[in-house]
Amino acid sequence: MDNNIAIKVTDLEKVYKLYDKPSERLKEALHIGRGKHHTEHRALKGVNMTIRQGECVGIIGTNGSGKSTILKIITGVLSPTAGEVEVNGRISALLELGAGFNMEYNGIENIYLNGTMIGFSKKEIDQKLDEILAFADIGDYVYQPAKTYSSGMFVRLAFAVAINIDPEILIVDEALSVGDVFFQAKCYHKFEEFKEMGKTIVFVSHDLSSISKYCDRVVLLNQGIKLGEGMPKQMIDTYKQVLVGQYTAPEAEGERLLDDEQLRAMAAKGVDGSKLDGCNPDLLEYGSKKAQITEYYITDGNGTKTSTIIKGSPFTIHMRVEMAEKIAAPIFAFTIKNVRGTEITGTNTMFEKAFLDSVEAGETKEITFTQDMNLQGGDYLLSLGVTGYEEDDFTVYHRLYDVLSVTVISDKDTVGFYDMNSKVTVK
Repeated sequence: MDNNIAIKVTDLEKVYKLYDKPSERLKEALHIGRGKHHTEHRALKGVNMTIRQGECVGIIGTNGSGKSTILKIITGVLSPTAGEVEVNGRISALLELGAGFNMEYNGIENIYLNGTMIGFSKKEIDQKLDEILAFADIGDYVYQPAKTYSSGMFVRLAFAVAINIDPEILIVDEALSVGDVFFQAKCYHKFEEFKEMGKTIVFVSHDLSSISKYCDRVVLLNQGIKLGEGMPKQMIDTYKQVLVGQYTAPEAEGERLLDDEQLRAMAAKGVDGSKLDGCNPDLLEYGSKKAQITEYYITDGNGTKTSTIIKGSPFTIHMRVEMAEKIAAPIFAFTIKNVRGTEITGTNTMFEKAFLDSVEAGETKEITFTQDMNLQGGDYLLSLGVTGYEEDDFTVYHRLYDVLSVTVISDKDTVGFYDMNSKVTVK
């Protein structure tokens, strides 16, 4: 294997045997009766993945997509049914709460147990012990049996061991969601240190903001199949399609670009989609089209169409929506993301309690969102949507991701994504 590759997964398959009751398992083990006594569940279906040294790679997907299974196979906790996994480097893994802990041992004993399992000598663990205890910060509980720990103590100690024994590859599966906000901040600071040191990180999380912020690349799994891999923003947008049942495989999907017919329809309504200021010709759109966004643009405080806004000034997001069918209570929404795909702000008519009525087929609604621009200077992406609920099921009628770019001009940027417009006095 290439020395620049940390992990290589080739045609990975994992099949679980599921039994209706324990006796069926026994019958099959003793070869009693004919045929199989189990059903098969394919958790992974021919997955291929290559992770290079120094990359931070996120794995996302719905529950049951195979995320945890693939991590357990990479770390050797599970064996694959078929396929091959090659690992180049010492792995430290935080897979699930309490994994690798002996409930009867105290914290100190579990530190040595975990360190030994990873491959460290007692002398090496002795040298790291003070750092581990300081990072975990669970006080005298470290001398108590692990069975007395809260979930927060578990994850503090487990993560402290995993991240302070100087691994070459760190694998984390959702465990950080258990810690409090201060501990999470400390862990993510460690992530940044690891990235700067050129360590390899594989990160599974449902926290899409963290995936977007820390990962160089993202792999999307669904029902054991790799749907794709690429930049975080691209994969997160596709994942959101999967969540609402609007994803179709690329072979059947057709072009996502605005085609000639769509452009002519927009032009007939006074909108030239190919020449809109800041319009994205490669936008991602999907939905049932029971309601359809047919026009969209931004105006500044003077009512001029533009994609450039001066920080601190008012601006308005406009969209026109046509109803193809009667809808009980459509929700009109916008979100603004940074170029990495992190959602920074947004709202909708349900949050604002601005429109809760039903609409008839053939109606057209003009929606505007007016606010001051308090984002820091830079480039952003605007997404629009029309959604609703049908018999308690969330439904997407039409979504346009990254439909317009927005450039904010600023002569004063503060810390973070937006300006709190603080009034400062010094006496």
